[in-house]
Amino acid sequence: MTSAKVDKGQDGRPAAATTDAAASGEGYQRALGARQIQMIAIGGAIGTGLFLGAGKAIAKAGPSLILAYAVAGLVIFFIMRALGELLMYRPVSGSFSEYAREFVGPFAGFVTGWTYWLFWVVTGITEVTAAAQYMTYWFDIAQWVSALIFTIILYGVNLISVKLFGELEFWFSMVKVTAIVGMILICAGILTLGFSDAGDTASVTHLWSDGGFFPHGISGTLMTLQIVMFAFLAVELVGVTAGESKDPKTVLPKAINTVPWRIAVFYVGALIMILSVVPWTEFEPGISPFVAAFQKMGLGVGAAIVNFVVLTAALSSCNSGMYSTGRMLRDLALNGQGPKFFTKLTKSGTPLVGTTFSAVLMLVGVWINYQWPGDAFTYVVSFATISGMWAWIMILVCQIRYRFLADRGALPQSTFRAPGAPYTSIFALAFIGMVIVMMAVDKDARISLYCAPLWALILGVSYLVLKARNPENKAFAKS
Repeated sequence: MTSAKVDKGQDGRPAAATTDAAASGEGYQRALGARQIQMIAIGGAIGTGLFLGAGKAIAKAGPSLILAYAVAGLVIFFIMRALGELLMYRPVSGSFSEYAREFVGPFAGFVTGWTYWLFWVVTGITEVTAAAQYMTYWFDIAQWVSALIFTIILYGVNLISVKLFGELEFWFSMVKVTAIVGMILICAGILTLGFSDAGDTASVTHLWSDGGFFPHGISGTLMTLQIVMFAFLAVELVGVTAGESKDPKTVLPKAINTVPWRIAVFYVGALIMILSVVPWTEFEPGISPFVAAFQKMGLGVGAAIVNFVVLTAALSSCNSGMYSTGRMLRDLALNGQGPKFFTKLTKSGTPLVGTTFSAVLMLVGVWINYQWPGDAFTYVVSFATISGMWAWIMILVCQIRYRFLADRGALPQSTFRAPGAPYTSIFALAFIGMVIVMMAVDKDARISLYCAPLWALILGVSYLVLKARNPENKAFAKS
């Protein structure tokens, strides 16, 4: 066991802590192995945004959605490499808020921690909403009923142990990966052998012959960026697992470096195949393009199987959300920026109070599904996107600040430096800024920008109140 002593960098800030010290300090069990981390990383990028949200995006952008996913995927890789550089400098469970606290200031850490927690609560609502929609494929059941049942089940799963969580996520992700690869192979078979109802009309020319590659112009493609970026939210979840990984300095870089091929296969590759077999004009918003594609092919059983897979994907993401929220609340509490009762762990090392509190708030999703079953997904996607992108912004800002200090010798160099940084990080920040502008233009997504100032006001007042009550707490003092 290595020492828990930490060297100090510029202005007395802590330099890279040892892996074992971080683990013992946080109280978590390092129970997530390489196999589980890899699949969590892969599965994190495959969820509702692809399986359900892509239906609306296809209707808006047509085949040019492929290009949108490719460009956004490159930006995501820049973000993940920036996160990887920070993780190898200091791997901790509350990574985003920890880095914001160290490189920007205590208020930035406070905002980042609580906003990322809110992101996963809202995302949990999003995913349980999608799962409830998928259930209507088989059963004539109210969406809110399914949403309530799923929320209760996943809450129970998250109270067992992190090892079981990792194992469940491994198999959830395996199902998603197998399904997409299977879809790609089936589409390839239809294109080359011509079987199924779509065999006579399937052709790669559908990518440009039905109104062109940009059927609604460049503006139509740009307007899908909010949906596209939402699809990639949760790839940063590997950063939260750092405090519970058996060998983070080996496993995490490998997981991060799989980002390019994950995006190339699961997003770009899958969409190329689907839109080649079925013209983009035949897809409808609110319906999974994977399920719709099988139906168009005349493969009814295949559509039912895919619907089960996308149901699994939504529940997997919601499960990850409950995992993340409990850890983020505990990190805030440990740093004096949240109620102390959130620090409590069960004997198996799971944050009981934080997970319970988050699950209760996710029940708001049940009410949303009851009130607005048709618009629920659009509302929560918009708010989840803006809150999730804040974590990306802070990752990039912290990496730029860290690289500046490390290059000056004030902090130790990371063993996993981001290529092209800080320029790639600056480019990624500019891209995120463009997405926010597009959200302001889109009347459906604009609601999230209305909510953001209100959330900022709540956080600002809460921070001042906590600081006034605890003036001696180092969590509120500039380190």
